[in-house]
Amino acid sequence: MRRLAFTALLLALASAYGFAKDETIDELKARFESARPEDRVEIGIRIAQQELRAADKFYKDGNTEQARAAVEDIATYSEKARDAATQTNKHLKNVEIEARKIADKLRDIKRTLAFEDQGPVDRAIRRLEDVRTTLLKTMFAKDDKKGNQ
Repeated sequence: MRRLAFTALLLALASAYGFAKDETIDELKARFESARPEDRVEIGIRIAQQELRAADKFYKDGNTEQARAAVEDIATYSEKARDAATQTNKHLKNVEIEARKIADKLRDIKRTLAFEDQGPVDRAIRRLEDVRTTLLKTMFAKDDKKGNQ
């Protein structure tokens, strides 16, 4: 009986995750604005991840203006996820890890771009590094406080 309940729970979570994964960027942005701070962390990172895929596609298709807008959203929503994580003191590590992965992918994208298209990507990478730095300082400041008590 316990195994059946656990399996049902896993299936429910998987289907909810699958349903949520199909949300568009605009739907996620709308949800982000009305979400509780603890939910904004995950939604902000999901927006940044989807915008990253969109930016990569836009650059490959030669749509630099749309790509630049997507790159700006990547940095903005990563910062919003950081802010929500530090406000709630939850998911700090997850946001830091995702920001690092996104920055790495942006570096890969940057290498494929013409010089004049690299500036916005460079600025977004710096903003993501600032996100990571802030989160790491917050996480290790907590550890220092615990160790000094």
